[in-house]
Amino acid sequence: MIKHLLSSVLVSTLAIAAGTATGQGPERDGVPDTPGTGAHPALKEIDPGLAGHVIYRPADLAGLGETRLGVYVFGNGGCSDDAASSRLHLLEIASHGYVAIAPGAIYNGPGKSERTGPAPSGPSGPPATRAEQLSEAIDWILEENQRSGSRYYGRIDPAAIAVSGFSCGGVQALMIAADPRIGTAVIMNSGLFVEGPTEMAGMTVTKDLLTDLHFPTLYVLGGPSDIAYPNGMDDFAKIDHVPVAVANIDRGHGGTYWDPNGGAAARVVTDWLEWQLRGSDEAGDAFLGSSCGLCADPDWEFETRGFDRL
Repeated sequence: MIKHLLSSVLVSTLAIAAGTATGQGPERDGVPDTPGTGAHPALKEIDPGLAGHVIYRPADLAGLGETRLGVYVFGNGGCSDDAASSRLHLLEIASHGYVAIAPGAIYNGPGKSERTGPAPSGPSGPPATRAEQLSEAIDWILEENQRSGSRYYGRIDPAAIAVSGFSCGGVQALMIAADPRIGTAVIMNSGLFVEGPTEMAGMTVTKDLLTDLHFPTLYVLGGPSDIAYPNGMDDFAKIDHVPVAVANIDRGHGGTYWDPNGGAAARVVTDWLEWQLRGSDEAGDAFLGSSCGLCADPDWEFETRGFDRL
């Protein structure tokens, strides 16, 4: 009974923290979209071919030349259906040559829609989004890559697919980790409960889910004040079959999502994607070797395990 009560309290706390951090209220509506700092200024849009999702991509696809886009599917904080709730982070990722896709609609900032009913109740209630929607996003973009007449025809690199998510959305990312098409995961301000099953947003899973990881995995946490810190650090300690890293910045559960261009965490995620999905040695220097950037950065605490197997 006590364990169940503690889990319920944690889910409710995560819901409140994620809702505040991802700006699901009017205080974030005035924050403009930013094109990102990468070589390909990005935009967000809804494509009628993928109902129930928002897409972030380079605005000028023709300007990519021979560059093929990576894919970054992202579960929202609180497992909410506001697919613009981490929009600065997702625009930054897209500007480096990725299609980022989040489930839901635009309920925040420029181009937002007005809800026709009450907002879903978040991770402690019926699911507003489902982990399966992340898989649907991968299905769709790979089909578009092969469909003559699609704006994405021949522009997607099917060997460069990452799954990610914030808080409850990070659990959604872990839920689809067994997908063989995925090349890496980035779990942000999240992790599976240390004691007992993780129960939220229609999901009930245990630490056994971590065995589905079949690729190098990065956890990005907000330090000891992050409500998800014990869970994420325990995941890191338990993952022993694939290379794993954990990067902590002292920003709590809210992270840097609403800093300009997604802040420091978005830069770390971009480097990770460039290293893991595109084989960039320069990006890899942020994580390994004598010039390990995160190791020397006073804003971050960084640990790795298992990379000697690569």
